[in-house]
Amino acid sequence: MARVRKRSIHLSKLCSFRCCRPTSTDEHAQIGAKGYSRVVYCNEPDSQEQIRLKYRGNYVSTTKYTAANFIPKSLFEQFRRVANIYFLVVACVSFSPLAPYSAPSILLPLIFVIGATMAKEGVEDWNRRRQDIEANNRKVEVYDRNSGSFKETKWKNLRVGDLVKVFKDEYFPADLLLLSSSYEDGICYVETMNLDGETNLKMKHALELTYPLHDVETLKEFRAVIKCEDPNEHLYSFIGTLYYEFKQYSLSPQQILLRDSKLKNTDYIYGVVIFTGQDTKVMQNAVDPPSKRTKIEKRMDKIIYVLFSALILVSFVGSLFFGIETKKDISGGNYRRWYLRPDSTTVFFDPRRASEAALLHFLTGLMLYGYLIPISLYISIEICKVLQSIFINQDQAMYDVETDRAAHARTSNLNEELGQVHTILSDKTGTLTCNLMEFVKCSIAGTAYGRGMTEVEMALARTRGETLTEPMPTDIVESGEHVKGFNFRDERIMNGKWVNEPHSDYIQKFFRVLATCHTAVPEVTENGIEREAESSAPAAFPRKIIYEAESPDEAAFVVAAREVGFEFFERNQTSIKLHELDRKSGKIVDRVYELLHVLEFSSARRRMSVIVRNPEKQLLLLSKGADSVIFERLSDHGREFKEQTKEHIERYSDVGLRTMAVAYRELDDDEYTTWEQEFMEAKTSVSADRDDLVAELADRIERDLILLGATAVEDKLQKGVPECINKLARARIGIWVLTGDKRGTAINIGYACNLLRHEMKHVVISLELPDIEALEKQGNKEAIAKASLDSVEKQIYEGNSRVNGEDSTRLALIIDGKSLTFALDKSLANRFMDLARSCATVICCRSSPKQKAIVTRLVKSITGKTTLAIGDGGNDVSMLQEADIGVGISGVEGMQAVMASDFAIAQFRFLERLLLVHGHWCYRRIAMMICYFFYKNITFGFTLFWFEAYASFSGQAAYNDWYMSCYNVFFTSLPVIALGVFDQDVSARLCLKNPLLYREGVQNNLFSWVRILGWMFNGVVSSVIIFFLTTNSITGPAFRKDGQLADYAVLGVTMYTCVVWTVNCQMALSINYFTWIQHLFIWGSIVLWYIFLVVYGSIPPTLSTTAYKVFVEACAPSIQFWLTTLLVAIATLLPLFSYRAFQVRFLPMEHDKIQRRRSEASEHDSRVSESTDNQNSSDSPIQIRIDNLKASPRRNNS
Repeated sequence: MARVRKRSIHLSKLCSFRCCRPTSTDEHAQIGAKGYSRVVYCNEPDSQEQIRLKYRGNYVSTTKYTAANFIPKSLFEQFRRVANIYFLVVACVSFSPLAPYSAPSILLPLIFVIGATMAKEGVEDWNRRRQDIEANNRKVEVYDRNSGSFKETKWKNLRVGDLVKVFKDEYFPADLLLLSSSYEDGICYVETMNLDGETNLKMKHALELTYPLHDVETLKEFRAVIKCEDPNEHLYSFIGTLYYEFKQYSLSPQQILLRDSKLKNTDYIYGVVIFTGQDTKVMQNAVDPPSKRTKIEKRMDKIIYVLFSALILVSFVGSLFFGIETKKDISGGNYRRWYLRPDSTTVFFDPRRASEAALLHFLTGLMLYGYLIPISLYISIEICKVLQSIFINQDQAMYDVETDRAAHARTSNLNEELGQVHTILSDKTGTLTCNLMEFVKCSIAGTAYGRGMTEVEMALARTRGETLTEPMPTDIVESGEHVKGFNFRDERIMNGKWVNEPHSDYIQKFFRVLATCHTAVPEVTENGIEREAESSAPAAFPRKIIYEAESPDEAAFVVAAREVGFEFFERNQTSIKLHELDRKSGKIVDRVYELLHVLEFSSARRRMSVIVRNPEKQLLLLSKGADSVIFERLSDHGREFKEQTKEHIERYSDVGLRTMAVAYRELDDDEYTTWEQEFMEAKTSVSADRDDLVAELADRIERDLILLGATAVEDKLQKGVPECINKLARARIGIWVLTGDKRGTAINIGYACNLLRHEMKHVVISLELPDIEALEKQGNKEAIAKASLDSVEKQIYEGNSRVNGEDSTRLALIIDGKSLTFALDKSLANRFMDLARSCATVICCRSSPKQKAIVTRLVKSITGKTTLAIGDGGNDVSMLQEADIGVGISGVEGMQAVMASDFAIAQFRFLERLLLVHGHWCYRRIAMMICYFFYKNITFGFTLFWFEAYASFSGQAAYNDWYMSCYNVFFTSLPVIALGVFDQDVSARLCLKNPLLYREGVQNNLFSWVRILGWMFNGVVSSVIIFFLTTNSITGPAFRKDGQLADYAVLGVTMYTCVVWTVNCQMALSINYFTWIQHLFIWGSIVLWYIFLVVYGSIPPTLSTTAYKVFVEACAPSIQFWLTTLLVAIATLLPLFSYRAFQVRFLPMEHDKIQRRRSEASEHDSRVSESTDNQNSSDSPIQIRIDNLKASPRRNNS
């Protein structure tokens, strides 16, 4: 079904858009001052005045590097890591005689690791550059004064002052001043999703004086000067003045078209370039997101420092003993180790200068034992995290069919942090709910209308044990289709029956307000054929009107009015047209309301009004807004139904509905004329307080209202929210909901989604107290603040007294926005957080976006634990960026939250799998991976130390240079990467079934200092077993068949082989979930070592040195070499194997318990299956069944 655009929606006459009229007032006081000095000569980009200003071109670059600075800047980034600086220093010193190995053997691995990381950075930056090239080379039509026509040029060639023509569905190439459009009155529709994530269309309009600029001839003569603000990042503000034909006109954001927004529903526009390139507002907003580091990464830095300390200690011990041994070489004129020729040696071994020799040996030791620091750790972790992110992105269980959106890890740096979340801070609307509003109930003239029960009502009934009545109906129109935004049923109102109600005149006015007090735009579709919406005659064939509204609430109101009989079908520059059901005749009639002013909704005003003249020539102000705001503006005779309406609003709020009061007033012509004159002067003013003047005048006219009633719309809970929250609560994750709703609404929503449970005790902190309300009426702000602070302090103290000794899972804290302001005071913040941490659930009502960010920061800083914030709208951005992890929901409110988030999901329910499955797996993988990395490097490094002690601390390396260089890069790196990507202790199904398993990450059991030091100790023990068993096994007796003993080269190869076998087999023992990739990497790394020995050993001895033919001729033929390798590998694995057996039996962790239960269940199923088979196998004496066998966790996790 095609959608029809209205071609004559002329709204430029409305008050919101009248600021474009000429004014004779003085130039804006700020124009020309600092920050407001930009001058644009329209249609004169080549003028000397414009050239002299030297504004930037329109070329845009979002890359981190350029061809010139890539190498130095990227190297700087790499060497910000302490480990890389160390290896660089070692590589430089390796060219000196101090080095225990050749320079290339340390330099090449460093170049490989640094080069691989730089290549990754380069590829990512090149992708950004390709996007820049594509954007800079887009085409746009620019007016050429020489030819007097429009010519196509590239975006990057645009200059300030150029006059451009942009067509429908094209992006704006720069920040433009709108001159005119394909519409007669210069309006156009813009989609700003690339800027703020909002998907709804926004209307822009040109100045009245530039409407006629529709062709080349009129544009040719156009000359004007713009003086405006300097480039800044404020998307929603603009201050400027247009000078044209000796008059000046104030400019507002309504005339500005921002780069990267798209022209929609408009054939073309003409505009003048104001800001180009990096000066455009979108580029001014292009800042890097806040840098976030995981707790594991921070602890890893501390471990590196520990290893550096160990390196220095080991080097010091070695140099100390070396100095002592060297000094003994000459004693009383006798040479103890005469074969070293101590009488003729260099300073490195001179007994007469033993202290200097020891100092130089210390430097040698720092290089020799450098293998304690894993050179490939960082790049291996980055590879694992990128692959983990790919698995998150491709998880079909987190794909939402309705929106066609999958989960998306926008950064890979925080994967393991997902497994350590202690507190979740969540928005409500659009996050827990769908943000798809449905009109369900209303109160008109003190009478409540609307049948059925909402989701929250049903949840409350279940909580109280009450019998459920029928749920809220899904209304069906005559065509049999569900009406989006309308879920209302009441036989007193529907099908024209409202005319029989006692207050039918109020009902008529109520729905007229809903049909006219809005900024929605109707779009008509019918039978797949487009038809102009201007036709006011009723359609002779089926049609459908779709409303483009700024919010789901507004769309629901207009739809509700249509379904009751007040169909809004057209608007132009001065009128709104309705098809109405006439109360007296009962027929459908067309009514035209002259639209005079729109007083738009804002978060500060919390209301919206329109001023119209009806067909009876009455001047009416129609208003809707928050009940508190509307009630205080009622006239004395307009309060007739206030108490009943207030009671209904409270009842609606209690069952989770969003309410809004509706009112109107008749205006006197003289009063309106006087007000309009003042209002227009304020709107066209260029003074600094223009906005305040406009707000004051709007407030003046919105008085003495007559209350008509109230609306109630339902924002349904998202699918699976209660189940998800229940699972997260069972995982002992604290959940905070920060919402703008009233306390009653928030509490009942909490019950509906399992945040609050029947057995929970409520700790309520509120300032809705008689004493505080009395002070507020007096208006003494200081007294109110002091009394409020004292009251909140008292309530927090009482709350802490109540929760002492209570089970936190049975406590919930509810606090309103006013109380929260004082609770966040420095004097109370810690006590408030103590109370909040004692509760499983915290609900903050009436919270502002700023309060959300402050609360998130407070929770993060005081608890010291990982916080996760989740939201879906622009008002949640600060909260998402403040939290350790920000999760954005790609919902109805656009993509702003997603663009500011670290992870994006389509529905709240996917958070369960993101945390309990992927979070747990990623935490476990990264923690195990890092521990294993340090284990294998300590095992290898300490064999060097034991050998040096064996060789009188001579500084001689136990292994060939290239053996050592390839250890971390080729022979042990791939298995650890496979561990970091594929390992699973339990399956996804069991992760979800056993939420308590998640506590391992929150308590950091797998990366605690005890566990880290345990792995390090295991490495030291392994090195001791490897060295001493190897040396005692192959030294002494004949090693070869010809009777030769094992020499230095044979000892090195044998010991290195034992290390490779040990660390890879330790990996096999640590893995819970084997795939063919793990098998390939583990056993392939061992095989690769033997292949390397053969290949490298075949190179001439000038290059291979001690490795020449050592494996082929010495080791491989010797049975002693193979037996020693087998013996050492088994002996080294025994300590870990014994510890794991003891731990699983007597001190099992949560995953051990789950694995044991699963194993026992599998064995039980097998025995039952076998018994059944034996009973049923009368024809065959023996029958073996394998179809019911279940793989153990070590083999397969389904």
